[in-house]
Parts: sequence; C-alpha cells; structure tokens
Amino acid sequence: MLLEREDVNPDQPDEYGQTPLSWAAQNGHEGIVKMLLEREGVNPDQPDTKCSRTPLSWAAKNGHDGIVKILLEREEVNPNQPDKYGQTPLSWAAENGHDGIVEMLLEQGDVNPDQPDTFFGQTPLSWATENGHEGIVKMLLEREDVNPDQPDTLFGRTPLSWAAESGHDGIVKMLLVREEVNPHQPDTWYGRTPLSWAAQSGHDGIVKILLEQDDVNPDQPDTEYGRTPLSWAAAGGHEEVVKTLLKREDVNPGRLDTKHGRTPLSWAAMNGHDGIVKMLLEREDVDPDQPDTKYGRTPLSWAAIRGQDEVVKILLKREDVNPGQPDTKYGQTPLLQAAKNGHDGIVKMLLEREINPDQPDTLFGQAPLSWAAEKGHDGIVKMLLQREDVNPNQPDTFFGQTPLSWAAENGYGGIVKMLLEREGVNPNQPDTFFGQTPLSWAAEKGHDGIVQILLEREDVNPNQPDTKNGRTPLSWAAENGYNAIVKMLLEREEVDPNLADTKYGQTPLSWATRNRYDGIVKMLLEREDVNPDQPDTKYGQTPLSWAAETGQEGIVKMLLEREDVNPDQLDTKYGRTPLSWAAMNGHDGIVKMLLGREDANPDQPDTKYGRTPLSWAATRGHEEVVKILLQREDVNPDQPDTKYGRIPHSWAAMNGHDGIVKMLLERGDVHPD
Repeated sequence: MLLEREDVNPDQPDEYGQTPLSWAAQNGHEGIVKMLLEREGVNPDQPDTKCSRTPLSWAAKNGHDGIVKILLEREEVNPNQPDKYGQTPLSWAAENGHDGIVEMLLEQGDVNPDQPDTFFGQTPLSWATENGHEGIVKMLLEREDVNPDQPDTLFGRTPLSWAAESGHDGIVKMLLVREEVNPHQPDTWYGRTPLSWAAQSGHDGIVKILLEQDDVNPDQPDTEYGRTPLSWAAAGGHEEVVKTLLKREDVNPGRLDTKHGRTPLSWAAMNGHDGIVKMLLEREDVDPDQPDTKYGRTPLSWAAIRGQDEVVKILLKREDVNPGQPDTKYGQTPLLQAAKNGHDGIVKMLLEREINPDQPDTLFGQAPLSWAAEKGHDGIVKMLLQREDVNPNQPDTFFGQTPLSWAAENGYGGIVKMLLEREGVNPNQPDTFFGQTPLSWAAEKGHDGIVQILLEREDVNPNQPDTKNGRTPLSWAAENGYNAIVKMLLEREEVDPNLADTKYGQTPLSWATRNRYDGIVKMLLEREDVNPDQPDTKYGQTPLSWAAETGQEGIVKMLLEREDVNPDQLDTKYGRTPLSWAAMNGHDGIVKMLLGREDANPDQPDTKYGRTPLSWAATRGHEEVVKILLQREDVNPDQPDTKYGRIPHSWAAMNGHDGIVKMLLERGDVHPD
C-alpha cells in the first residue's frame, strides 16, 4: 500500500543510514526485497552510514540465500564491496558458515576470494578456518587465487593456527595437504606455533597430526612467555597431549619458560593435575624440586599454596623433594603457605615430615602459626599447637604481633581460647608497631566476645594504653561506638575513664561525644570519677564544646545537667564557647539550652576573630538563632569583630541574608552605616 503512494520515498534512509531495502535484506524479507527492487528510485547497492554495509553485505552476513541471489542479478550491485571493517560479503558469509552464499559469490568474476578485512586482516579462508566451516574451507582451497597460508595482520596468525587452536581436525588435515602451508609458522603476536595452540587447548588429535610433519619442532617455545607446547599442555591438564609429547625424544620435559622460569611440572603441580605430575615424575630428566626463577618456588610450594592435596602427597613420596624448602622471594616454606591459606590436609602431611614447623618467612617474619591465627584457620592452629617445637608467643618481625594479637584483632575467638590455654602465651603483650595489646585490638575492632575472654584473665591490664597514640582499650571502644565493650571495661575499677590519648589528648568521653554515641556518653557520665569537662589538648574543646558544635542535643542536655560542666568554657584553638559553636552551625535547640544557663555569656566573642555568637549566626544565615539571640537584652547587636571591624548587620548584608538584615534593622540600637 505504501509503495503505491507517490509521496512515499522507497529509498529513504533512517538515522543509521539504512534504507527499507537494507532492513529487508538484513532480516530476510525476500518478498519485500523484490517489491522494492521493482521501484526505479531504489538503489540496490546503497551502504548504510553506521557500518557502511550494502544490502548484499547484510544478506550475506545473515545467511539469506534467496536475497543474495536476487541482488547478485543486479548489475549495479558490487559483490565485492567492503564495509566499515573492510569485510566483503564473501568475508561475512565465510565467517558465519553460509556455504550456499559463499558458492554464489565465488561464481562472480569480480569477487576477490582472498581479500582480507581491514580490522583484523583476516581473509575469508582465515575466518572460515577459525570458525570450523569445513565446506567453505574446501571451496576456498580449490581456488588458485587463495593463499592457504596467509597470516592476518592483527595477530599474524595463519588459517592453520586458527584451526589448530579451535580444534578443527578436518580443516587442519585439508590445510596440511597444501605444500605452501608451513605447519610450524609462529604468529607475530605471541610467537606461538599451531602446535603450541593445539597443545594449550588440549586437541590431542591435532597435536598428533602436526607432530607427523617433518618440519615441526615439538619443543619450540613461544616468544611472549617462552613456553613450550608441553608447558602449555601441562598447565592446562591435557593428559593425552602431555603423553603424546613425552614420547618424543626431542622434547625437554624439564625446560624452564622465560617469563616465570617454571617447568611443566611446576605448572601441573600448581593447577592440581596429578596425572600429569605422575607422568613427569617418571622421567629421569625431570627435577621434582626445581624452583622457578621468579619466586623461587618449588612444585611442592605451588601445590601447597593452591591446596592441591593429591599433588602434595605424590611429591612427598619422593626422597629428592625437600619439604621444608622456602621460596627465595618471600622465604615462605610449603608448610607456611599451606597454613596461611587454610589447607588443613596439606599441613597435616607436612607436619609428618621432619621439618621446622616454626620457620618464619623473611618478608614479615611470620611463622606458620602466626599466619594461621591471623587468617582464622582453627584446625591448623590446633595442629601446630600440639607441636612442642612451635612457639605460641612468637611475634612477627614486621609488626611485632603475636599469634594471639592477630587472632584478637581479627575476631577469631576460638583461636584466642586455644592460645590462652598455652602456658607460654603472654595475653598482655603489645606489638612493636602500634604498641597495642590483644585487648586493645579486640576493643578497637569491636570483638566483644574476645574482650570478655581477655578480661577474665588476671594478667591482662585493661587500662594499658598503646605506645603509638597513647590510647586505652576504653578509648578505642568509645570512639568506635562499641557499647557492650565500653560497659565491660567500665565494670573494672582499675579502668581510668579519664585517661586521655597522647595524640589528641581526648578522653573516652570526648571521643564518644565527638562521634555521637549517646549511649556511651551516658555510661561514662554514670562513673563518679569521670571528668565531664576535660578539654582535649589539640583543640582545647570540652565534650560540651564538641556536642554543641556537631548539634547533639541529647548529649548537650546530659552534660548541662552536670554541675561540674562549665557551659562557657573557651576552647584553646579559636577561643570559642559552646554557644559560639552552636550559633555558627545553626543548632537553635542547643542555643536555647545554653542560654537557659545563667553562667553562659550570650555575647562572648571568640579570641581569634573577636566575633560574638550573633556575628557567626548572622554570617551563616541562621535566622532562628539570630531571632533567639536578639531576644536577649544582654546581646549587643551592633558589636563589631576585632579582626575585620564588621558588625553582624554588615556580615548578613555581605552574604545576602536579607531576613537577618531586616531583623537587625528592627533593633533601634543597630547602626548600619
């Protein structure tokens, strides 16, 4: 119907530059294609603007044989027109396995059967071999103008290379029949031969076919990693390929790759391929204890790290395997690696051997027990603690943390209990980096169960400050809001609730107030020996000052109920009262509470800028606070600051707070000029 309208343009492209014919060809609507081609104004070879594909290209790509046939009958259709990526209709048909379309296109005299695309540089043959389209490969190889060994330009891979990696046995055979195909041609990207690709992918049949070729080197390493076909096969667990390669006398089973310096045995051990490990160990020319050159790790070390129990079992049967050999990069033994990574079975096997179960690594100076305790591996900790030659209190050399310290910090209560049952464990030993005791770590991290366990010990000092920040367990718990821990610590008489840290000079009450923990503030204020008005040493702010600044009405109320709290105390950094802080930040509720105290001066200027609470509120635009302050007769609305000499009206006007300007002008004692 639409095509019968004279005002309908049948060749009008859309936002992608596709005409109705392009869409019909793309989606296989043969009848519509015929109707459109009957119209004189329709260009049958019009490419779209997004992909530069013609209707023929779309039809060839999507396998619409009938439409391809119709379009090829038109003289104005170029059957060899490449798109944005340089792929011709033949390239698309070959890539996607459309045999009939490939056959039709090859019958066209002006189609180049060997034209590479411009993105990957792959020819139609290359695409067909990669994707396993045997029929198309056969057709293309029958052409004299097709180069069967043409490498692509992106990876430098030949059709044989693609077919070998993808496991297309039939295509590999077809290609190898051709004399001009080099079966040993490495690609230019990784320097890998077809045999290397086939070995990595586990295509035993193709490996055997390639090994029958006289000019194939079965031990050729690639240039990227320096790995041989055997190395790739061993790492991938391809037993049949490994078996095939090991039958060759010209394959070195102990060869190190150049990137990691690892043998095929090392790769197989790491990845848990016990069948391949057994095969390699049957060879006299394989060193079962050969360390790699990057980390200095033996096959046993890799197996222990990865938790490959069966491989470890096999390797430990060898007398020429050293079960206690540390790597050269971190100085970590197989036992340490297994303990660190939680491989109980491997730890058990290794402990049955005559090794040092307490050997620390060289990087952190951590022993196996320390690692297991840090990572929370209860079973391994239990095994190691059964050994008399394991020191349960041995600190590492980097942080100086004992196993108990690590377990307490990370919240492993079961391990803490086990360690505390040992006589040689000091439950109060601080680390050397932060100077924190196990109790300090547990309190900081919020592990209340561990705190409870440690507080049951008479030899634990619940009040011991760390050496880095001078903070007690109570200080840490109060800062981080751990109510249960604070409660437990406050039940101890020897805990000083007023002990300030050495870095900021803040008491536990100061930390709890600053971080808005009302419940902890309440608990601390219930202690008779708490000083509720102690300022910190960095800013000189009291708990009330912090609460007023941050708008914590509940805490302000609690503090103002105390007779020993000075509501007008100036801090030492800015010389500001709690009222000044509350006024500046617009906390009108707190302003009201403070003004209810007779001992709070509503007009007290700070010492740094000489600005009154009214000045700060006017500057910041807090109308409600200004209104409250102006109701006081003892507030001077015309008081200039000492730094700039500006009155509140001036500050409000400068910052555009018209409402405040109006309120101030209503006072007869304000002189705006």
